[in-house]
Amino acid sequence: MLNRIGRVFAGVALLASCVLGTAQAEEKAINFGIMSTESSQNLKSIWQPFLDDMQRKTGLKINATFASDYAGLIQGMRFNKVDVAWLGNKAAMEAVDRSNGEIFAQTAAANGAAGYWSVLIVRKDSPINSVDDMLKNAKSLTFGNGDPNSTSGYLVPGYYVFAKNNVDAATAFKRTLNSSHEVNALSVAKGQLDVATFNTESWDRLEVTQPDKAALLKVIWKSPLIPADPLVWSKALSDSEKTKIRDFIFSYGDTDEEKAVLKGMQLGKFLASSDDQLLPIRQLELFKQRTTISADTKLEAADKAKRLAEIDAELAKLQERITSLEKSEKKTANAG
Repeated sequence: MLNRIGRVFAGVALLASCVLGTAQAEEKAINFGIMSTESSQNLKSIWQPFLDDMQRKTGLKINATFASDYAGLIQGMRFNKVDVAWLGNKAAMEAVDRSNGEIFAQTAAANGAAGYWSVLIVRKDSPINSVDDMLKNAKSLTFGNGDPNSTSGYLVPGYYVFAKNNVDAATAFKRTLNSSHEVNALSVAKGQLDVATFNTESWDRLEVTQPDKAALLKVIWKSPLIPADPLVWSKALSDSEKTKIRDFIFSYGDTDEEKAVLKGMQLGKFLASSDDQLLPIRQLELFKQRTTISADTKLEAADKAKRLAEIDAELAKLQERITSLEKSEKKTANAG
């Protein structure tokens, strides 16, 4: 009798441990990575209501991870320390290529803009009024470049401003520093930098958080349109976790309360997206590489020709994919 009771209790204990184990597995925290384009304290106050809603509606435990550079988020996703991340396009490309990431959504500006723009800024009282002015006086200027994995702070101006003018931003100026968008803008406003990279989204945010500093700045260059920032998740997430996250993201903003939260983040409703969002960014990266190789006088002619041919082949594949997508979109639009 005692043995039978013992076996019953043992069975109950085993069942309880299995149930607890299952519950703990289901309660795996989702680490949501956010790039600190401004102070982490500011961003936490902006993002926390959204993350709280995400936790409540998905039933998943959501932890916020604020990183001081994109590399931290990219590496975090690579080693399963970051599960979902808000990234710029350049950083998203690195996460997709190196960290088992996948784009599933795209942010949308509160004003309905299809993207944003990279800019170069100086103080309003600066005699520098154009890229030509900046390049002519570069040796006497201190330049604030962006994070090397930033789209608007580094890649876009790196190609359109510097590569196309055969200028190396790292050596052209009296001094070059790499910082976040907010640090660069505030450093220009304070006179610590003469010129710096920035973007229109961060400018709009600065006008809200520090309007007195924003009022001291002027734009001397504006890029072509950059696709809005993507949301990237790790492919290692379970199908159940992905479904919960996807359903939350694409339904968020239906209520007045949720619209108010998004407005505070200067966002509209999220849009569906995929890795194809990166096609123009990949083109830009390859164009930049091609420009650098073409201008390299130290390369042997045969080696240069080989590397340029390889880049041209990659560009052709990208263009083929873009053309295919455009035809598909046109066909869908005509059918509708």
